[in-house]
Amino acid sequence: MIQITLSEEITGVCPDLHVLAIACRVRNSEPDAGLWEEITREEDAVRAEMKLEEVNKWLPIQATRQAYKRLGKDPNRYRPSAEALRRRILRGLPLYRIDTLVDLINLVSIRTGYSIGGFDAAKIAGGQLTLGVGREGELYHGIGRGELNIAGLPVYRDAIGGIGTPTSDEERTKIELGTTSLLMIINGYSGKEGLAEAGQYAVGLLRKYAAAEHIEASLLTKNGVIAITF
Repeated sequence: MIQITLSEEITGVCPDLHVLAIACRVRNSEPDAGLWEEITREEDAVRAEMKLEEVNKWLPIQATRQAYKRLGKDPNRYRPSAEALRRRILRGLPLYRIDTLVDLINLVSIRTGYSIGGFDAAKIAGGQLTLGVGREGELYHGIGRGELNIAGLPVYRDAIGGIGTPTSDEERTKIELGTTSLLMIINGYSGKEGLAEAGQYAVGLLRKYAAAEHIEASLLTKNGVIAITF
């Protein structure tokens, strides 16, 4: 498991932040038909249970938006990924089909409301990450978004630079078809409640669709790290 540290500049502003990190060996593939049946059912459930104007009031999304505001970022301009996915569904737009791991992570995000980082762990430099705050002029290329202004966004950094924000992960450490080592980070700005269930759901999907094995999980807070078993 890659070591992850939550900096004081984040925990001081977001004291309720709980982060669930899941690392495992996986087998990625082209979009899986069975997984997409589950995604389609989840899309139907979202349309049945929520209206567009209610998305940003859902607690996990609302808490992430509040974190942005506390750090000086406009969440309407830089939407957390979980919010963007649900809004896309409710606007009647199709979800992107990327590959099994990325599609799976998106499904967990849609279901739980958490913005989730998904990384090829073999591409993370230095074997550790620190969650801090983006700085003006910091170079960051969001996946499919080009250069992204991450000033004021929560950002995970490795030895080279930023690799993940709740809005978009970075091109440098993105998941690809050849990815065999996954790091998934579920960011609970709304606190601990619901995180274990989200982790259990994610691990179940990883085992079912990505042949996940050697699974390790840790819960991180400002007070330390707790190992979790799924």
